Amino acid sequence: MVMKLNNHTENYEEAKLNYANVVKNEESTPEQVEVAWVNMQDALVNSLTTQISNEVANNTLDQVILSNRGADVLTAEETKFFNAVVSDGFQDEIVLPETTEERIYEDLTSDHPLLSVINFRNLGTITLTAITSEYEGAAVWGPIFGDIKGQLNAAFKQEKIAQSKLTAFVVLPKDLAKFGPKWVAAYVQTQITETYAVALENAIINGAGPTKEEPIGLIRNLSAAVDPTNGHAKKAPVGELTLADPKTIIKEFAGIGKELSKKENGKPLNVSGKVALVINPADAWDLKGDFTIQNSLGDYITKLPYNFILIESEFATKGELVAFVCDRYDAYRGGGVEVTEYKETLAMEDCNLHIAKTFAFGKPRDNKVAAIYTLPVTP
Repeated sequence: MVMKLNNHTENYEEAKLNYANVVKNEESTPEQVEVAWVNMQDALVNSLTTQISNEVANNTLDQVILSNRGADVLTAEETKFFNAVVSDGFQDEIVLPETTEERIYEDLTSDHPLLSVINFRNLGTITLTAITSEYEGAAVWGPIFGDIKGQLNAAFKQEKIAQSKLTAFVVLPKDLAKFGPKWVAAYVQTQITETYAVALENAIINGAGPTKEEPIGLIRNLSAAVDPTNGHAKKAPVGELTLADPKTIIKEFAGIGKELSKKENGKPLNVSGKVALVINPADAWDLKGDFTIQNSLGDYITKLPYNFILIESEFATKGELVAFVCDRYDAYRGGGVEVTEYKETLAMEDCNLHIAKTFAFGKPRDNKVAAIYTLPVTP
């Protein structure tokens, strides 16, 4: 069961926003990033333990009640696994049950808008080898006994994927064990899910690539030389959105679609219904104001031209909009989710500290997958 963070999350949301601002600031020191990360984790732990305590106090621990609410009920393997966690903690290196891992990623790709629109594939193993296809050419016409192998080889591409280890801290309060395996499972799943979501969202937008042991983000220039220290350079904006008036807006948004409707090699693409716009929440209200109307029933409806998808993210740079084709950014994961006790520094009072790690990577198919636009400055 992955818990929904519906209550007592104000401090966490504030700490997450602060972390996003620190990460985006190129002048932030590693120490400042670490402090912001720890503060965010503290706020998440407090939120989860408060929510669990309230749920238990309200007698919602019963399996039947959980099932009736549509929540996940632990399998026999998960019950045995988390009973062991309750009594002994995470000993040595333990891989989470596969069903638990799948729930974590299901939640990642359903509850987080950016992660839900990209290609997220489980390759199963740590050695990440991906096969991708650009669709056209996968079926070919020719003589009945003709040689089509070369044509199919041109349609499908196999490539080694750089491995990036994604690590999350799991802070397990020592008195959480009294709540039993169901809530320990919910707590662990939720904390890993939320922590992974924050890391992946930042990396998919801003990741500098393998040089920094990160995925390659949407804003990165795949054609420019890779700096050995800082990784892939950021793309330059391709234009400005003035949003001056309705007619101008339609023309500018049509320009976005046209910009993304071709590959790097010049071949055309049909991107209808596949274009997403990533924008900072502070800027999103300007767009919402331009695209909100009142219907005949008095309801206010927000709809962008051409069925573009609006995605808000604290990790998007204020004053910029990143437009991209959803199915042309590929994200991969492999190796399961492994949890082990953290025996280094960063000890926390009244808590057992663990780390959860998996392997993941992501990259745009080519340099035309995404484009950056500047936004008008508003008061």
